[in-house]
Amino acid sequence: MHNFSLPYTDSYDALIRAASERILILDGAMGTMIQTLNMTEEDFTGHGHIHGPGCRHHYHSEHPQKGNNDLLVLTQPKAVEDIQYEFAMVGADILETNTFSSTTIAQADYGLEAAVFDLNLAGAQVARRAADRATAEDGKPRWVAGAVGPTNRTASISPDVNDPGYRAVSFDDLRIAYGEQIDGLIAGGSDLILIETIFDTLNAKAAIFAAFESFAKVGRRLPIMISGTITDASGRTLSGQTPTAFWHSVRHARPFTVGLNCALGADAMRPHLAELSGVAEARISAYPNAGLPNAFGEYDETPEDTSSRVEEFAKEGLVNVVGGCCGTTPGHIQAIAERVASYPPRKVSEKTNG
Repeated sequence: MHNFSLPYTDSYDALIRAASERILILDGAMGTMIQTLNMTEEDFTGHGHIHGPGCRHHYHSEHPQKGNNDLLVLTQPKAVEDIQYEFAMVGADILETNTFSSTTIAQADYGLEAAVFDLNLAGAQVARRAADRATAEDGKPRWVAGAVGPTNRTASISPDVNDPGYRAVSFDDLRIAYGEQIDGLIAGGSDLILIETIFDTLNAKAAIFAAFESFAKVGRRLPIMISGTITDASGRTLSGQTPTAFWHSVRHARPFTVGLNCALGADAMRPHLAELSGVAEARISAYPNAGLPNAFGEYDETPEDTSSRVEEFAKEGLVNVVGGCCGTTPGHIQAIAERVASYPPRKVSEKTNG
């Protein structure tokens, strides 16, 4: 099923070298930064003309698009690129594409299912431009991680309390949707595939399956980053797995990293990260929110607060890649990069292959 004999893309060797030398830095929250731009509906839709460089079509939808942040890679690519460039220049080694919701399943809410390949193609191209721009300035290599979100459906849990056997989406539905997304991310020049904010491991397994199908099409393999989310103090994912169980469910993919992101701030994430670090044969990633949201849905943790907590992960030898999720700005990422710079990366098992 998973062809591990495929060669890696050209950027892989430099990535592995860098990861063996230091803790790598992932960027921060795109959504937080986009909100500061106070964009209008017209900004999102490009004044009714949804298209971009390399687009095969002009797209039109009757749905309002404000809040469809992924669409900005087509209609406001420079704004997205500038945010990613800013993250790169404060220390990010890995830039995520702005494609968290760029599947047919998630874009159905906006009536833009037909635009999915172009969203991912453009999303990777925009991040690549930001990475190359930063590298041209300071000589440091940067890598683009094609961001694959969980979708708004779960394959393991019924959304209908009166019908526990019902599923709103099947494994094959997810596999096909993720496949179209990942094809676009590869075509746009991604160096890695980041399957993130996983609340249902069955969804993640569909994404992993789709990724290897996409790799087979192009005859090259990209390293995969896998990041779950612990939803509450129980220390489990929404579909009920502990960090240990989560690892054993995805280890067959031989990921470059496995880790946790989102839902919890760094304080609450720490014990779950330590558990994962204790069992996983892969490198460990962690990119927490800037604390928990307040009553207005905003994040109050300062760069000093968040970075001091992430530094503890590094000090304890738990991590190989760190960054920020919801609420984290370039200020947060700069502070994290500075605080972890003096710590070596977590040692990984000889069995690691990713």
